[in-house]
Amino acid sequence: MENETLIRFSVFLGLFAILACVEWLLPRRVLTQTRVARWSTNWGFTVVNTVFLNLMAFALPLLAVGAAMDAGRNGWGLFHALNWPAWLEIVIAILILDFAIWLQHLITHKVPLLWRLHQVHHADVDIDVTTAIRFHPVEIGLSMLLKIGLVYMLGPAALAVILFEIMLNGTAMFNHANIKLPLWLDAIVRRVLVTPDMHRVHHSVDRAEHDSNYGFALSIWDQMFGTYIPQPADGHDEMKIGLQWQDDRPSKFGWSMALPFFRK
Repeated sequence: MENETLIRFSVFLGLFAILACVEWLLPRRVLTQTRVARWSTNWGFTVVNTVFLNLMAFALPLLAVGAAMDAGRNGWGLFHALNWPAWLEIVIAILILDFAIWLQHLITHKVPLLWRLHQVHHADVDIDVTTAIRFHPVEIGLSMLLKIGLVYMLGPAALAVILFEIMLNGTAMFNHANIKLPLWLDAIVRRVLVTPDMHRVHHSVDRAEHDSNYGFALSIWDQMFGTYIPQPADGHDEMKIGLQWQDDRPSKFGWSMALPFFRK
């Protein structure tokens, strides 16, 4: 779709700026590392991942939105056979895609080879809006392949995929943000969306806690499938973020990029 990349990038930067400002005004936790070290590393992953996805698009040459457009031109996918109203297809497509990302996230914690990649995200010893963009490029590539395959199976409108990608990026930045929401507001929002306090539990060094709360956008999947833990045992102020064995090295880009190849 025309200007799709520009629209998504503009929304991403706008939300990032807003959440970073709110973090500064209403922080939930005191960070243990300087922003300069962590942010340069976490943004480094975004730069590498952007280049990597562009190379994937050149090689395939379709990513998720392009796959939706290709499926539409050829009449491929479940929705083309059902002929449901467009609004209903968009809602169902977003729900299915969000569940797929939730399931993928759970699997990355259970399969050792995938955990090697995903631990790069969990190795951040602090958690703020930039943690949402800290993913190893191989994991990003595998996730994109999953979405492409699912899009061809479903055949959703390109608009549905764009809306889902915007929702996923926006909610991931929101629930990783170091923001102190009023408890009453958190209780209301987490009935539908994953809140910062809810997702922070997932970044605990405690194994039982970081094997919970897998949602990025909708909170319903964890509540439905019994992987929901409402609060950390040590409280949000005292809980330790990251992995049990780590030190300050995750703030270094080269070390973090190489982590899957030398540490389980």
